[in-house]
Formats: sequence, structure tokens, C-alpha cells
Amino acid sequence: MSLNLDEKKAVVTEVSAEIAKAQAIIVAEYRGLEVGNMTNLRREARKAGVYLRVLKNTLARRAVEGTPFAGLSEHLVGPLVYGISPDPVATAKLLNDFAKSNDKLVIKAGAMPNVVISAKDVKALATMPSREELLSQLLGTMQAPIAQFVRTLNEVPTRFVRGVAAVRDKKEKEGAAA
Repeated sequence: MSLNLDEKKAVVTEVSAEIAKAQAIIVAEYRGLEVGNMTNLRREARKAGVYLRVLKNTLARRAVEGTPFAGLSEHLVGPLVYGISPDPVATAKLLNDFAKSNDKLVIKAGAMPNVVISAKDVKALATMPSREELLSQLLGTMQAPIAQFVRTLNEVPTRFVRGVAAVRDKKEKEGAAA
């Protein structure tokens, strides 16, 4: 089913809005992928917050034209699914993990602002921790000295209480023995 001019403009506008928020675009060829598998991929993409769409390549070229992702235009050949996300690792992980279990999905290329990356680079990007994981690691690293400081401050009164309790127990023993 072909789109009329207004529908094409609407698609380009929608995709351009997603690209404006994006930090990564990953393209993968889906030739031969069954509908059920594509539905599962879309479901996983929604969960991961990744905008996933099958587009005509000419519309995709128009959408990336004049953006930091314009270099990706030369890789837009064949039946492609586009993964667009503000989290580059999430997009790469989603498509890479899905490609591992479905050999019909082949990652072709990707782009980050002003940089086009190969399929090999996309796989390397997929092995990195996500933004949330990195932030939690950073927070844990930042909290460690504070937590140790609090434990150290808490140790002083704790030792004092233990010392007083030991003196009390010793006097009770002496009093019971006498």
C-alpha cells in the first residue's frame, strides 16, 4: 500500500521528531523475518523505550537530512527496520540481542550524532552498560566514602557503650562472687 503525499509528510515529520531526541539510530535488515518475530521485537522495543519503525528508505533519508545523523544515508539500502532512541546502548542491545536469536535480522549500521558506526561497532556498543546502570554505579561509588564515614562516626559511641557494658558486667561478677 503506497502512501499519498500528506501521509508521507506526516511520516517524515514523526520520524524527524524522534530523531531530534535521539542519541543513536541503528538500522537492521529484516528480510525473511516472520511477522510473529517482528511483533515480539516491537514489544521489546516499547518496553526498552526504543522507537522502532519500518520505513521506506527515501522517507528515512529525508528525515535524517540536515541532522547529525545525515551520514547514515549511504547505508539505507534494502528492507530496513530503524531503531531510534535517546539511549544509544538500549537501541544497540535490543537489536543485537534480537539478532542473536533470529538470524534473519542483520544489523547493517548505526549512527550517533556526527558519527556513522559499523555493525561491529553496534555490537560493541551493545556490550556496554546502559545509562541507568552507569548512573547507579556512579551513585554507589559516590556513596561509599559517605557510608564509611558514617560507620566510623557510629563506631565511637558504640565502643563507649560496649566498654561501659563490660565494666558493668565485671562489677556484677565481682558483686556476685563476694
